[in-house]
Amino acid sequence: MFKKIAVFGTGSMGSGIIQTAATNGLQVVAIDNERSSVDRGKKIIEKSLARFEKKGRLKESANEIIGRIEFATDPERASDADFVFEAIFEDIKIKAELYKKINAIVPETVPFASNTSSLSMTALAKASGRSSNFVGMHFFNPVPMMKLVEIIPALQTASKTVEAAKSMAEIMGKTAVVCKDTPGFIVNRILVPYMLEAARVYDAEIASPEQIDTAMKLGAGVPMGPLELMDFTGVDIAYFVGNILYDETKDKKFLPPNVMQKMVQAGWLGRKTGKGFYDYSKKD
Repeated sequence: MFKKIAVFGTGSMGSGIIQTAATNGLQVVAIDNERSSVDRGKKIIEKSLARFEKKGRLKESANEIIGRIEFATDPERASDADFVFEAIFEDIKIKAELYKKINAIVPETVPFASNTSSLSMTALAKASGRSSNFVGMHFFNPVPMMKLVEIIPALQTASKTVEAAKSMAEIMGKTAVVCKDTPGFIVNRILVPYMLEAARVYDAEIASPEQIDTAMKLGAGVPMGPLELMDFTGVDIAYFVGNILYDETKDKKFLPPNVMQKMVQAGWLGRKTGKGFYDYSKKD
């Protein structure tokens, strides 16, 4: 059904979507506004594919998969795509500016999916200029390994667009769940308060990060503790998503504790900066 997709955004989520699509046989044009961002995304994908290849988890060579990806800074390269993904920063104004550019290039009939983790899909659909062909497809990090994708129709989304999103999820080897356009969707509505409460326990000096994570891994059977998880996905991501959900719901369970604000201000964002709840600077 789909042969070529365009992915706008080559950060950790965009790169994961790009890699997963190409691994499953799709032609992909990966687009970002800076060459440095595109090059960084390419390196992320090459490194990830090399690990998969070393472990014997690819059906073809990493080079063959990379060969299906075009890395570009020119949005015009998306003109012949038959499905579009947006995976950029969680700011509706920034997204709306990108959507205007895309609408001038990609036909209105082409399905358009946003990977937003927290913003209102209905508001984004209105900003998209193609409301009936707009849908949320929220992947999870790391995309090549995580099996789930949440499909979130906006109020305006046509049923055929939801079916197109389901088909795309299947092509990419994911299990899809469909949910209403509600703050946090399913996973973040449950997961974000859990992570923030762990940060509150740490902020109150009840226990160390190691003790908190060990308690949850051994006591609740989770594979990764909540503070480890925030370091992995980005302390800044949890902080910003928590604030967005709090702004939308005014429910204090979504309000990040002060320690997270300080960590973001200090640049202690987790693994990607070498320090978060844990110090990674001295680890291999």
